[in-house]
Amino acid sequence: MIVFPNAKINIGLRITGKRTDGYHDIETILYPVRLCDALEFVVPDQPIIKDNLKVTGINTGRGPDDNLVIKTLLKLRENSFFPFLKIHLHKVIPVGAGLGGGSSDAACLLKVINRHFGLNVDDPGLKALALELGSDCPFFVDGIPSLASGRGEIFTPVKPVLSGYYLVLLNPGVEISTGDAFQNCRPGVPSTSLIKLIEHPIIEWKGLIVNDFEDFVFKKYPVIGELKEELYRSKALFSLMSGSGSSVYGIFSEKPKLPRKLEEFVIWEGKL
Repeated sequence: MIVFPNAKINIGLRITGKRTDGYHDIETILYPVRLCDALEFVVPDQPIIKDNLKVTGINTGRGPDDNLVIKTLLKLRENSFFPFLKIHLHKVIPVGAGLGGGSSDAACLLKVINRHFGLNVDDPGLKALALELGSDCPFFVDGIPSLASGRGEIFTPVKPVLSGYYLVLLNPGVEISTGDAFQNCRPGVPSTSLIKLIEHPIIEWKGLIVNDFEDFVFKKYPVIGELKEELYRSKALFSLMSGSGSSVYGIFSEKPKLPRKLEEFVIWEGKL
């Protein structure tokens, strides 16, 4: 069985407060994109005594036991029985890039294992399990454009406002620590919700829709801010860093002619 967990981008990201449980309250719009990993599992002909994970593609810098794929299987096995598996994860979505690759792998595996082995976990149950693996994991259970609030686990569907536009997704090869990004942010309640802001024409989003992590990340890694500015110079209607970085995207009305200095950073482009 093979599936293709997809990435997401963030349209805006506001840190609205610090919670008593140690998390932060946020407001962001999560939007699916077609940059995908590949995830395959098989039931071995001869039973094995534990799950076996092989990772190829982009180096995650982590051992199998630290991979969300294995943690997902352990979480499922707490209340369900199914055979130990051989799993092959081919990473295409960069790690620490603000694209939700690990969370997408986890949520996609939850869904496919549940369906393949008839575990009968309902949709709310899958999302509850996903939340134990990461705040944005439940988004990937449905994977539709959504406003995320609370600590990022409360989802409200929104219109597919980027449908028909052309996305260019860049990554400079820098891994950003989400924990560091949160520690260096300044929470504040926005005067206008993103739900209202996305109703403006995309050409007006610049200056209206922001990512609160950009100030810290751009100071620490100036190349990321330079990529954003270069996308605007290339006639992007809107550009923003995704999540806590390090990926940056540009939204265009049609396929742009990018300067050569940007081409080496492109990890995906196409119509949404």
